[in-house]
Amino acid sequence: MAVSSQMVPLGTPAPDFALPDLAGRTVRRDDFVAAPGLLVAFLCNHCPYVRHVEAGLGRMLAHHPDLAVVGVCANDTDAYPDDRPEHLAEQARRAGWSFPYLVDFEQTVARAYEAACTPDFFLYDAQLRLAYRGAMDDSTPGSGKPVTAELLEDAITHVLAGEAVPEPHRPSLGCSIKWRE
Repeated sequence: MAVSSQMVPLGTPAPDFALPDLAGRTVRRDDFVAAPGLLVAFLCNHCPYVRHVEAGLGRMLAHHPDLAVVGVCANDTDAYPDDRPEHLAEQARRAGWSFPYLVDFEQTVARAYEAACTPDFFLYDAQLRLAYRGAMDDSTPGSGKPVTAELLEDAITHVLAGEAVPEPHRPSLGCSIKWRE
């Protein structure tokens, strides 16, 4: 069942995190304090909504090398084994992702960010304040609309220019995060 992202208030500070990447190295939010912006994308391998946009996300992000980006998978990997780290690594290769892909085994980071679905995008400005939350574009699986990444790309362009992202922001739509019981 598709779920919409929560529209966390703009200006909310980026919650702290320290999570392992797919090689087991710890990546921290504060590793990116010098960046002009930080995109925290809640993703996973099994979700058809993520699979629908993954290659387009990789292509679009390649145009913004100054933007710091992390992907986070918070799904229960016991219930969803396709979201285990080895499968996330396959996904990152398939999608052309060069950003750190982090695993939130305890699901505390997803809860702190108020992530609700995959994909769920949180874009922070240079002061690590929330500047955009919402959809990558208007495309969803089966909609017939092409993956353009236009909504997220426009938001990134504004953030990298030091500008506010005009509202309204369209919520993301995707699979619910698979919380542990």
